[in-house]
Amino acid sequence: MSNFAIVVHGGAGTITPDLYTAEIEKGIRDTLYEAVEAGYYLLGDGEAAVNVVSHVVMVLENSPFFNAGKGAVFTNDGTHELEAAIMNGADLNAGAACGVKNVRNPVVLARKIMEKSGHVYLHGKGAEEFGRLYHVAFEPDEYFFDQFRYDEWRKIKASNTYRLDHSKDNAKKFGTVGAVALDKNGNVAAATSTGGMTNKKYGRIGDSSIIGAGTYANNATCAVSCTGHGEPFLRAVSAYDISCLMEYKGLSLEEASNYLIHEKMKQTHLQGEGGLIAIDTTGNISIAFNTVGMYRGYRRSGEKEHIALYKPNEMPA
Repeated sequence: MSNFAIVVHGGAGTITPDLYTAEIEKGIRDTLYEAVEAGYYLLGDGEAAVNVVSHVVMVLENSPFFNAGKGAVFTNDGTHELEAAIMNGADLNAGAACGVKNVRNPVVLARKIMEKSGHVYLHGKGAEEFGRLYHVAFEPDEYFFDQFRYDEWRKIKASNTYRLDHSKDNAKKFGTVGAVALDKNGNVAAATSTGGMTNKKYGRIGDSSIIGAGTYANNATCAVSCTGHGEPFLRAVSAYDISCLMEYKGLSLEEASNYLIHEKMKQTHLQGEGGLIAIDTTGNISIAFNTVGMYRGYRRSGEKEHIALYKPNEMPA
C-alpha cells in the first residue's frame, strides 16, 4: 500500500484543560476526529491531496469551535472578515481569498479562484462577486453568530486593542484551521482558513491566506499550514521558509519545522507565537508549536488516528 497521510490543526495558544467544559472539549476533539477520519478515508480511496485538504478544512470551517467559517470572530465593526488559501504541491497552483464576508466555506472560494480565475489572490467584494459567479455558498450574518465571541468583542470594541481569538482570563488562542495531506500518488497539498482577530480594524490581513507565509505546498519538499500571531509569521515567510530550509540547506522536515518554531520565531525581532503542521512526500509528519497547546490530529496509512489539544507529549511523534 502506498504511503498516505492527513494532518490537521485547529489553532494554537494558551490551550489548557481548565479553559473548557467537558462538553466543549469533547466537541473540539470530536470535530478534529471527524476531520482526520474524513481525510484518511478519502486518501485511502485514492483521492488527490488537494481535494482532501479542501474537504477537511470545510469540516473545520463548519464547526463553531474554531475561528474559521461558522466560528469566525467579530471585527471592530461587528462583522466577520474571512480568509483562506489552498495550494497543490503537484503543480504549485494556488488560490486565496481575503476580506470576504458571508462566505460559508472560504476554502471553497479559494479553490475556485485557483481553478477558475486565472489569478492567485482575490480580495473583498471582487472575491465575493467571483464566488457568486461560480455558485459558492453564502450565508446570512446569523449563521456566523456565536454568543461567546460576540460577548468578547463587546468588551473591547470601544478600544484600540484586539484579541487573537476568543479568550478567557487573558489566555491567547490562535484559532486558524488547516490541513496538509500526502496522497497515494506522492502529491502533497495544504489549505488554511481563518476569521482573523477579534476587534481587528482597517481591513487587516493575516498570514493564513498568503501563499508562502501561512500556506505552502511543493512536491519537491513539503506542504505546510501555519497558525499563530500572523504578523511575525508574515515577516518570516514561514511556510515557504520550511520548504527552503529543506531544499537549500538539506534539513529534514522535522529539523526545518523545529528551527522555525523554536529558534527563529523566538528571536527578539520576531517574538512569534504559534505553530505549524507539515508533511513531506515520503510521509514524514511534523507538528511544531511554541505555545502551551495546539489543536491537532493526524493519521498515517496503516495506523490509528492521533488527536490532541494540550502539551506536546500528549501525542506521539
